[in-house]
Amino acid sequence: LNGLPFFDRVEPENVDVLLITHFHLDHAASLPYFTERTGFKGRIFMTHPTKAVIRLLLGDYLRLMAMRGGGGRSDSSKDDVLYTAAELQTCVDKVELVDYHQIISINGGRLKFTAYNAGHVLGAAMFLLEIGGRTVLYTGDYSMEDDRHLMAAEVPGISPDVLITESTYGTQVHASRQEREARFTGTVERV
Repeated sequence: LNGLPFFDRVEPENVDVLLITHFHLDHAASLPYFTERTGFKGRIFMTHPTKAVIRLLLGDYLRLMAMRGGGGRSDSSKDDVLYTAAELQTCVDKVELVDYHQIISINGGRLKFTAYNAGHVLGAAMFLLEIGGRTVLYTGDYSMEDDRHLMAAEVPGISPDVLITESTYGTQVHASRQEREARFTGTVERV
């Protein structure tokens, strides 16, 4: 349980909507715990690819934890498992799918949001929210660089009142696409 976000600062029963930006574990690993082991009764939204991959990744987590616990190791217990396979499936069954540019209206239109391509991984989304007469652009990881398999992130055609964004690598300069491709193909050739 030490790996969970600080849920003690949130009242899950008061959360109306969860918007999942993408399937990476640092963004979604605690989702089944939050939806199935707290008082959360709201709605969950993500893109089609995010839902498909998240089910696989979180299922792998359960298999790894079972192997770890099944090996008789004294440093693991069933308390280390954040959710069961049944809880994962129940969580995934609650997910509502959203397409890029689809406008979702909730609570009689008091909250509206639209998903935009974030360019980070397949299905990654940023969300433009309209609430209380204000606009908020919320994104996790994103990429402004075209790749061979992904388009760069879309920039919505408005200036939001508030921007909430991940900034883990905000000051880091990454290798160019050509350098990354050369490193990748070099590794493949050596193998």
